[in-house]
Amino acid sequence: MGFPMTFEVPYKSIPDMFLKRVASTPNARAFGGPDANDKPVWFTWAQIGARAKAIAAGLTTLGVGHEDRVAILAGTRLDWIVADLGIMCAGCATTTVYPTTEPEDACFIVADSESKVLIAENPAQAAKMDAGSVPLLTHVIVMDGAPNPNARVPQFTLAEIEERGKELLAQQPDLIENIVSGIQPDHLATLIYTSGTTGRPKGVELLHKGWTWQGVAQGDVGVLLPTDLQFLWLPLSHSFGKTLICGIIHVGVPTYVDGRVDKIVENLGLIKPTLMCAAPRIFEKVYNRVVTGAREAGGVKLAIFQWAVPAAQDPRSPQP
Repeated sequence: MGFPMTFEVPYKSIPDMFLKRVASTPNARAFGGPDANDKPVWFTWAQIGARAKAIAAGLTTLGVGHEDRVAILAGTRLDWIVADLGIMCAGCATTTVYPTTEPEDACFIVADSESKVLIAENPAQAAKMDAGSVPLLTHVIVMDGAPNPNARVPQFTLAEIEERGKELLAQQPDLIENIVSGIQPDHLATLIYTSGTTGRPKGVELLHKGWTWQGVAQGDVGVLLPTDLQFLWLPLSHSFGKTLICGIIHVGVPTYVDGRVDKIVENLGLIKPTLMCAAPRIFEKVYNRVVTGAREAGGVKLAIFQWAVPAAQDPRSPQP
């Protein structure tokens, strides 16, 4: 039996869906991530909503608005998600740039997408904009580290933009709700670029209505459940990661975010998620590391592991 292909989508846009989630479950866990000491820290939907709205308001002070592109050049982390939500709550569209993109291609993507603002993970990522022509780029925002006062394009910190936004919202508390009310399903939400293996990267324009459908579909067919605890490490510059964000918002799935691949196994033991999405090769790497650890431990631990693998593969296996 196949899944239904038509779903009732009660949202006009991703930010519409997001603000409704914040209003519906403000005190529920939304997203978590590692602090400076690698300890898990969790935030409620109300807290994520406040940050996203502040970033959105701050972005409007830089002169961007309806369907203007704002690029993100960063690895998977909580600030990526909050920045993306802030961009869309400002009525803008997010251009995603994979963090390992070489400077020349990063400049090409920012220029080709006509992005006016870039949010970079750190000064090293921001410095990539000095490698080529980015004629429409007016501002660069860095998540971590200090802005470069000598940069060709003026730089700010993300914290500074949030503070600007808070000040503006104190004067215009309904600013973001008014902007979001004007975003329609056919408006541009995201520009995702191909890898460029067959020439220059090519941008794919994706509208709000496609993303909100994805979010609703994941909930309606049971891919995501409110009782889940998800661990998200996937590249958010890719459509798979963005699709999951939409499902997380619609369903309200608490999600721990850490894109460091070398921390996946450690985080699985620390967070104990019920759900992690990945390509098959990642699960093979996790399995191989666990096998190696069991063999090194030997004795009873190895015996338990050897029993547990077939038991996990077939729940009808006899219990010890």
